[in-house]
Amino acid sequence: MKQRSFASLNFESKKKPTRRERFLGEMDKIVPWEALLALIEPSYPTSGRRGRPPMPAATMLRIHFMQQWYALSDPAMEDALYEIESMRRFAGLELNEDAIPDETTILKFRRFLEQHGLAVKILEAVNAHLSGKGLLLRQGTIVDATIIQAPSSTKNRDKQRDPDMRQTKKGQQWYFGMKAHIGVDVESGLVHTVTTTPANVGDVTEVDKLLHGQEKTVYADAGYQGAEKRAPKRGRRWFIAAKRGSVKAMPEGELKDAVKHTEHMKAAVRAKVEHPFRVVKRQFGYQKVRFRGLFKNTAQVLTLFALSNLWMARRTLLASAGEVRL
Repeated sequence: MKQRSFASLNFESKKKPTRRERFLGEMDKIVPWEALLALIEPSYPTSGRRGRPPMPAATMLRIHFMQQWYALSDPAMEDALYEIESMRRFAGLELNEDAIPDETTILKFRRFLEQHGLAVKILEAVNAHLSGKGLLLRQGTIVDATIIQAPSSTKNRDKQRDPDMRQTKKGQQWYFGMKAHIGVDVESGLVHTVTTTPANVGDVTEVDKLLHGQEKTVYADAGYQGAEKRAPKRGRRWFIAAKRGSVKAMPEGELKDAVKHTEHMKAAVRAKVEHPFRVVKRQFGYQKVRFRGLFKNTAQVLTLFALSNLWMARRTLLASAGEVRL
């Protein structure tokens, strides 16, 4: 049994749990740890340099997830493990008993996940877990994309912008960065497919990659006009928003009222696709890319949407486990 530090004992004696403590307690219960570790451990190193054993995979995976939830860099994550008892507890670490992973160890674990393509497998494992709970019905898909901005400055070591990122215009505003494209389950609002591209790539060009093939209906905004020609399949119905200008230009009357009503009904369904974006950008604080290149950023985006699915389904998962939400 690990010897408790003074910080740990003081933490136990406090009267009110913090929001961070409640959040981590919920996620600890609903993340399918066994399934995820089964993906990681077969290729995880069992020995380090000079015979020093590496940190346990379970500990590093928990630390990696906390980085995503709280938008922490590697040095900030190391500092948080020293400073915040609830985070140490979630990682299973005792301050006076265990070695605290430094920023290099945290970096190496992230690179390990990237090099072995484990981020996409984490999303697949999470979705398999949710499907087992009856949360991913796969009868329909909503597709959409969002821009993730990247630093546009050339004041860096290479004196240039990230070559994998591109500039695009949305409305009257120019953005530099990448796009995250997602396919979302119509019933649950959970993400089943994720792709990334430079920001200047048209949304409609990715539509065929965002469909799993089992859906009977597809919903999309006006940026996906002509999508049915890119992913044709007999028996699949497409509900793509009409362009606002074309609806506005229609003469007043019953036909225009009927079209506006139809567009309103489409928009009510499409609204679910905004929920994962809100969780990733607002709840998890993912406002800008953290790394250079699409490869590393894609791995992070895949992990973020896997975690957003768990967060959005947390009430149902806690209830199915017989847990009362904290």
